[in-house]
Amino acid sequence: MAFKTRVLLSALLLAATGVHAQQSALQVDLDSTDSIKAAAKVIAANLYSQYPGDQPGKTPGILPGPPPGGPYYWWQAGAMWGTYVDYWFYTGDDTYNKEAMRSMVFQAEAPVNAYMPRNWTASLGNDDQGFWGMAALLAAEVNFPNPPADQPQWLALAQAVFNTQYPRWEMADCNGGMRWQVERTNGGYDYKNTIANGVFLNIAARLARYTRNETYAEWVDKAWDWLEGVGYITEEYNILDGGHIGHNCTDINPVQFSANAAILIHGAAIMFNYTDGSEKWRARTAGLVNRTIDHFFPNGIMVERACELEDRVQCNVDQHSFKGYMHRSLATAAVVAPFTRDVIVKTLRSSTAGAVSSCLSDGTCGFRWNTGSYDGDVNRGPAGQAMSALAALSTLLLDQQKVLNGPLTNQTGGTSQGDPNAGQKFQGTTPLREVTAGDKAGAAIVTAVVLASFVGSVVWMGMGWSERS
Repeated sequence: MAFKTRVLLSALLLAATGVHAQQSALQVDLDSTDSIKAAAKVIAANLYSQYPGDQPGKTPGILPGPPPGGPYYWWQAGAMWGTYVDYWFYTGDDTYNKEAMRSMVFQAEAPVNAYMPRNWTASLGNDDQGFWGMAALLAAEVNFPNPPADQPQWLALAQAVFNTQYPRWEMADCNGGMRWQVERTNGGYDYKNTIANGVFLNIAARLARYTRNETYAEWVDKAWDWLEGVGYITEEYNILDGGHIGHNCTDINPVQFSANAAILIHGAAIMFNYTDGSEKWRARTAGLVNRTIDHFFPNGIMVERACELEDRVQCNVDQHSFKGYMHRSLATAAVVAPFTRDVIVKTLRSSTAGAVSSCLSDGTCGFRWNTGSYDGDVNRGPAGQAMSALAALSTLLLDQQKVLNGPLTNQTGGTSQGDPNAGQKFQGTTPLREVTAGDKAGAAIVTAVVLASFVGSVVWMGMGWSERS
């Protein structure tokens, strides 16, 4: 997904730059709900113009790709539909609901319905599958219109993703964690990274809150402890990318991508809410939010620091969409962890002002938000740029009661039907059950062993043996 080698978009899109330069800037009054909705509607339409799946003979649900057929990999369409679900929730515009439903159901692929379509096996990462699962879970949390009864339901789709992923947790290498890639033939199969494990944590946290099934929460704790123990989450709440199993995951790539931080902020804030404000999750949420704003929002406007440099942009197609995930995650955190609200709302507003300044009147948006104008960056998109700007505008509409009520659960009005056994036709795994006292006792023993191993790993890293040549 986020860090695979990508082929750049063809010169065809570059030809559009000259035309765009003649257009006026998008006008938005950030103090007006109506103005925000009107501008978001323009960007939503522009984004949809990049999508061919509603045309005769085209595959529902996906953006043009993969390279060389188009710039986008499969996962990014899942992120796009999640963006449209949020757009509907914040603005009330249902223009794209029908196609979003059709796409998310179609790409789940019957009969397993776990977002593991055969056509995408050659590039399927755990994070790719997880982005579609998060979109389905969001649909459940906001009561997005449910599919017909004879089709898979939003909650069950998210449970299917979880049920096919947790058996991939490996203790043999790096004392736990999931590999980046699902298939051993894929490049990156030997890499255990933050995004794959963070998406898994995110889904588990939200399933725990939605269903009140503590088994999901146990997996959240396991995933967090592993990420922290292996050194991908540092004491300062820097979120590092990953390491290779051949080095016991100690050859850590120190690059910080905002998508990793965004996914973990969302998950931690959900756990703060689920645990009724536990100090552990409060500290983690605060640490992540504060460090993330400090690192990724210099002067209050988001910058993808790893690849958006002062003198050049070297971000790939995937990374051009990351800003939207950050805005959406921070907005949810502000709701479910209210102690973060003031700093987050202030940051979202200033960053959105930057995002708007990058857009033209037809809804075409650039990548750099801190230059005060459209940057003409369409050679790595432009769907990602539009997704990010759409998310930024939509999430400014936080002060609606339906938003302030927080993501729904099956006890607070959520209507989506679940299936604890979803997805297991493919994997043959054991259905989830509630954790027993015996399970917890056994888990304590295992945790002690794992933590001891983590100490060894930390010492190994501290001695510098993991440095790359």
